[in-house]
Amino acid sequence: MTDEYKKKIGVPESHTLNITSSKWAQRKGQDTDTYECEERNEQGEVIANYTVRDSTSIYPPFGRSITWT
Repeated sequence: MTDEYKKKIGVPESHTLNITSSKWAQRKGQDTDTYECEERNEQGEVIANYTVRDSTSIYPPFGRSITWT
């Protein structure tokens, strides 16, 4: 899952993206997972933090959206 988020956000291949916390919510027909992530460089230093929201419709056609800040 984090590889998919790395590509979406544009994190360099040599960096890691670690999920530090997560929560789930279901509201208005959307099943939303929210992840707090940290990007680490080759030396293991945290260089950025992201909030990633992965939302899927619970009704057909089950559309999916991934956003981050």
